[in-house]
Amino acid sequence: RQGLLYNEGSGARALSAYVEIIFDNSDARIPIEQDEVSLTRIIGLKKDQYYLNKKLVTRPEIINLFESAGFSNYNPYYIVKQGKINKMATAPDSYRLKLLCEVAGTRVYDERRDESIAILRETKIKYQKIEEFLNSVDDKLRALEEQTEELKQYQQFDKMRRTLEYVIHEAQLNESKNKLAKVTEQRDKSGDLQEELKENLTKLQADIQNITKTVKVGRNTLNQLQEERDILTNDLQNLIQEKAKLELTIKDLPKEISHDQKTKEGAEMQLTMLVQTIAEKESQLEEIKSEYVTVKTHEDRCTRELAMKEQRRTELYAKQARVSQFASKHERDKWIQEQLETIDKQLKDKQNHREQLEADLKKDAKKAIGLNRKIEEHVQGLDRQKKLIDEYKESIHELQKNKNQLQCRRSELWRKENNVQQNLNSLKEDLINSEREIVRARVSKNILNGMDSVRKVLDAFASRGGQDAQVVSHYHGLFADNFECEKSICTAVEVTAGNRLFYHIVDTDIVATTILKEMNRQSLPGEVNFFSLNRLDVREQKYPQSADAVPIITQLRYEEKCDKAMRFVFGKTMICRNMEVATKLAKTAGLDCVTLEGDKAESKGVLTGGYYNPSLSRLEVYKNRKVIFDQHQQCRQELEHIKADILETQTSITTIDSEMQKTESKMNKAKVTYDQVNVELRFLREELTNIENIRGPKEVSLAKCKLELEAIQNSMELLEAELHQDILSQLTEDEQRQLEILNGDIQRLQIENKEVVTTRINLEAEKNKLENVLSNNLIRKKEEVLNMLQEIDLENKKHQLANAKADLEEVDLKINKINQALATIEKKVRDLSNRSKNEENELENLKKAERNTKMEIEEGFRNLEKLSTKQTQLEQKITESTEKINQFGTLPTQELYTQYSNMSAKSLFKELEKVNNNMKKFAHVNKKALDQFLSLNEDRKKLQKRKADSDASYKMIEELLATLDQRKIEVVYFTFKQCSKYFTEVFKKLVPKGTAKLVLREADRSEDDEVGSEKKFDNLTGIGIKVSFLGSDAEMKQLDQLSGGQKSIVALALIFAIQKCDPAPFYLFDEIDQALDPEHRETVANMIHELSQEAQFITTTFRPELLEHANKFYGVKFRNKVSYIECVSKREAKDFVEDDRTYS
Repeated sequence: RQGLLYNEGSGARALSAYVEIIFDNSDARIPIEQDEVSLTRIIGLKKDQYYLNKKLVTRPEIINLFESAGFSNYNPYYIVKQGKINKMATAPDSYRLKLLCEVAGTRVYDERRDESIAILRETKIKYQKIEEFLNSVDDKLRALEEQTEELKQYQQFDKMRRTLEYVIHEAQLNESKNKLAKVTEQRDKSGDLQEELKENLTKLQADIQNITKTVKVGRNTLNQLQEERDILTNDLQNLIQEKAKLELTIKDLPKEISHDQKTKEGAEMQLTMLVQTIAEKESQLEEIKSEYVTVKTHEDRCTRELAMKEQRRTELYAKQARVSQFASKHERDKWIQEQLETIDKQLKDKQNHREQLEADLKKDAKKAIGLNRKIEEHVQGLDRQKKLIDEYKESIHELQKNKNQLQCRRSELWRKENNVQQNLNSLKEDLINSEREIVRARVSKNILNGMDSVRKVLDAFASRGGQDAQVVSHYHGLFADNFECEKSICTAVEVTAGNRLFYHIVDTDIVATTILKEMNRQSLPGEVNFFSLNRLDVREQKYPQSADAVPIITQLRYEEKCDKAMRFVFGKTMICRNMEVATKLAKTAGLDCVTLEGDKAESKGVLTGGYYNPSLSRLEVYKNRKVIFDQHQQCRQELEHIKADILETQTSITTIDSEMQKTESKMNKAKVTYDQVNVELRFLREELTNIENIRGPKEVSLAKCKLELEAIQNSMELLEAELHQDILSQLTEDEQRQLEILNGDIQRLQIENKEVVTTRINLEAEKNKLENVLSNNLIRKKEEVLNMLQEIDLENKKHQLANAKADLEEVDLKINKINQALATIEKKVRDLSNRSKNEENELENLKKAERNTKMEIEEGFRNLEKLSTKQTQLEQKITESTEKINQFGTLPTQELYTQYSNMSAKSLFKELEKVNNNMKKFAHVNKKALDQFLSLNEDRKKLQKRKADSDASYKMIEELLATLDQRKIEVVYFTFKQCSKYFTEVFKKLVPKGTAKLVLREADRSEDDEVGSEKKFDNLTGIGIKVSFLGSDAEMKQLDQLSGGQKSIVALALIFAIQKCDPAPFYLFDEIDQALDPEHRETVANMIHELSQEAQFITTTFRPELLEHANKFYGVKFRNKVSYIECVSKREAKDFVEDDRTYS
């Protein structure tokens, strides 16, 4: 292998290598159904392996494959290595003869001839051994003839002995048979007893299972009741606490209502008195105000008149005084002008002040109107907010009431959820146990997984709707779900249906495919089989009439839609009374028959049966599992509904809480608004009071201002009248008379004004006193009483009292209901406890009975084992006695048998002893002499026959060898003629002017003698070659007389001739044109081009002639001690060989 690894360049040697060839197999020449065939060889330190299309194969397989494709191992000339041409050109004639034999395939003949010669040698050796053994047998036969006389006497005693032994064994056999019959009878009785015990045990186990289930259910129910009792007790405690709170509330609220009622009545009385007092005071105030206004008006008139008169008097005195004040009229007028200007300015100031006071009074009046309107609005706002607060309180109470109801409902749902959850857990445990039972009943886990997977797929289809939902309507469930039968035939039904009980029934195969695709899409586990009703071919079945058999399908109840599936499974089966009837019917009617015990006789003759444990019936176990599964599903759905109700109730409670929070927020906001409005109302009233308080002084100031304006105007009129008048030394008479009148009027008015002012002051003091009492005392007290009355909410408390009483009644009802429920639960708990105790006692008794029955069964089994052992021993004795009797064969004489058969056992043994003593005298006799004589005589005949067969085989082999030699020489001569013909033709094409022929050389025969007059392969010595490069008339030369190039062309012609004798699909030539001149290289290239029409040629060359007709070119380059190969164009290839030829 190391020699095959090519190492070039620097570095470590390669430890492994591979080479791969890819063949174009589009013409199917290689017997592999692929267009491309890959062959890889991998060589390493410890391996040499072949791979065909990446699969490991052996070398002989590769050789056979190539030979079937036309690559003969005996003609390796489709690959011509470098130097092969020279080797053939210089080879001797014997080498060419050997080459011709390989091409002709004589190696096969040689191999077969060698095999035949080896067989011939073995046959000759066997023949010699047979002759030797025959001689030995003849010698022994002669010796045995001399011992026959003594043997006859011995045989007479031997007959007596054999007869005695026969009679003794026969007696022992009969005794053993009688004992065996008794043991068999005892065993059958014991077996029947065992069957009865097993039935009892099965019944006991079923009863134990049922009672265990009942006890378990009772315990679960008891636990549920106890938990429910604890929950109800807790609820009762909460209700009792709530009742105590309500009772305290109901007890305290009447006191509060009574107190508030008294307080309200007192406040109302106080309010009435205050209203009355305020009315009286306001009436008094109105009278005083009226009188005060009259007096004040009188006072204002007197004051104004007094001021006018005093001003007039003053002005007259001033006029009188101005006579002495001014020296001239001009001086006086100037002073008057100055006074008029001053007075005019004062007049304007006073007018502005009056206008300002009038504007303030108008503004205050307008503001008072606005304040009164706002006060009215605020009072209405207070009423509205009060009403809103009451509505919010009522709403909160209703919401709280609804919340309490929802909380009670939630508690009830929680209790219900707890009970259902416990039931679900119990059913889940039962479901797990049922699945264990169904696995024990030999139902594959894959089938169970498949059932669950199909259920998931159908649920997915149903949830999607549309066309997927139609798949669900075309699915009819498991086969076992679609029929019902009596319990007595369950075993027969189960034996008949087998695993088909768990096949799925669908309308069409499309539905089945859809379900399987969805299972694969979801990667669901399990094994699923379908009955497609559209694919089932069921024919009408005729049943034989028999009182001991009935068709099983007539005992089933099912819907018409599943008729095909039912008849497909049960249509060819009948239930028979016993196995005898079943066997007979199966044979005569061609139907499968089954007994109620499950024994089955098939129409094909197969009988099956045995004990079937009813508790492990697949049908019953599955039905039980289905019931539990349906209950589990129903309980799970109920639990989901309860959880949904709890979630909905919780959502409603959360919504009510949110609504209560919003309502409380609104109520608090309304209360804040109420307080704000109340505060604003108080501020508005205070502001209105302030406006009323400052209006009086402003009115007084306005009156005073008007009076002053009037006085100023009078002064201006007098000064203007005096202006431009002459200065008089004294007043005129009218002025003096006017002055006198003024003094009298002034005196009178001063007295009158003094009295009026005194009266006005008294009235004003009394008015202020009343106003102060009203505003600061009575009205404020009235507001306080009103606020107190508003704060006293008797209706709300009465409403609270009514609600509390209603809540108390509801709580009492709940307490009574819970007490009743607790009483019921207590009664149920007592009953369940008593019943559980009874059931546990019964269960214990049943278990005790089960243990006793098992002990009896075990004891019975031990007895059965003893009886079975005894029966086996007896059967063994019977077998031994029977074998011994059978060994005697035919009795020697009937007389001896009759003589001995009536003797007792003791006499028989005594007679046998006597015969044995007589036989001891012939101890030296060859007791098998006669048998040996007969046996050897038979062996002699067989050996003679074998000797004749060996003779015949020897002759046939010799004929075969002659035939092989003849065929070999014929093949050699035929191949030589073909090769000689092709050699002459090819040489003519390579050397058009030349001629050549092959010469078959034989010993003791000249070259001119006719070939084949007497064909013997041993006479052949070689193949010679005669050629002429100058024409047919020229002298023919031997190969050793030619030049090197001529030898090469002759060798090429021979190779082409050999290839034409046995064509290959492709050829590989390695520098075959190395020693040729250009002319011959061109003819060789033309020859290859001609042959390439039928095969592929791969050549290596350093000359341009072979490039002319090539289709593809590869250049091999050597760089850095490494070889590279790459595809090149024809031009590059020509340049390559030109460069190589130029630079050698």
